Amino acid sequence: MFSKLFPVKYIFLAGCCSWLIACQAQQMHNIAIAGAGTAAPGALKPAVVTGQVQYDSDDPAIWINKADTAQSLIVGTDKDSDGALYVFDLQGKIVKKVGGLKRPNNVDIAYGLNINGQPVDITVTTERETNSLRIFRLPDMQPLDGGGIPVFEGEEDRLPMGVALYTRTADKAIFAIVSRKTGPASGYLFQYRLQDNGKGGIKATLVRKFGQYSGKKEIESIAVDNELGFVYYSDEQAGVRKYYADPERGAAQLALFGQQDFMLDNEGISIYKTGDSTGYILVSDQEANSFNVYRREGDPGAPHQHTLLKKIAVSAINSDGSEVTNIPLGTKFPKGLFVAMSTDHTFHYYDWRELEQQIK
Repeated sequence: MFSKLFPVKYIFLAGCCSWLIACQAQQMHNIAIAGAGTAAPGALKPAVVTGQVQYDSDDPAIWINKADTAQSLIVGTDKDSDGALYVFDLQGKIVKKVGGLKRPNNVDIAYGLNINGQPVDITVTTERETNSLRIFRLPDMQPLDGGGIPVFEGEEDRLPMGVALYTRTADKAIFAIVSRKTGPASGYLFQYRLQDNGKGGIKATLVRKFGQYSGKKEIESIAVDNELGFVYYSDEQAGVRKYYADPERGAAQLALFGQQDFMLDNEGISIYKTGDSTGYILVSDQEANSFNVYRREGDPGAPHQHTLLKKIAVSAINSDGSEVTNIPLGTKFPKGLFVAMSTDHTFHYYDWRELEQQIK
């Protein structure tokens, strides 16, 4: 009956049209995906691209070797259930891998934590699938956490993601500020003081819960300005939130900025210092393959107002993690180094002078 109402040639033509439409739709989808994975024309080129991690590069941190800054290291996460921390030299070569981590997400570094009466540099990463912090000594990457320090205990939503370390200038106390995959509208971040546990390792004591959350997506990237005492975090698709980093200064929100400045997700945050109170805050515009630049000191006369200063396109693709230092690192990075993760399983090193030219 169907063939009598609709002759075979029309059925064939209809089938061809459907096939062509499907092919065109797939082609447009592929173009969109390719566009999202392509650096914009004129994007900054990295001075160095690291060796590839195995699964999913996510977030970097820079360890400054104070004895010889040219021997400084980059620590980066490989986010997977069989994940790892990778350690790279300034040439991008993998010099160490700490495997067996259960989805390490973000990573940060602090200097001079007192353990057994000795100052120890540490790197801390969130281990999402065990709801823990993992802490390692630098530069040898020996564990100091007894296998993991639990976070967000007693909470319905635990899964840790972001972490930033804050060193209080007054007493050199070191704190870990930790975010999670999802959580309540307020008290979304937990802050822990890190101390010697008396057994050659580290303990974490919860000192406050703070931070607003829009509920739009998640909070992953956190950055701390030790000298000015502020913490910034990306409430994705809502903006960048700013608070005091010192738990004794209260939990009032100081700023929410960048709400209209991003294509979609605002992600990785890093802070470049040009003086005691001046410099730049760089925030990843992930889908645009670029970084938005804001004044560290705020707008003239308004220290908690941060207006977009510049957008810098980079070759790193869909970057959601970054770090920067103003310390000279050898002849290749005489004014410092900017590191951004890229979804091709690598981390990109940029000469700060290239970004400086763009900003000025």
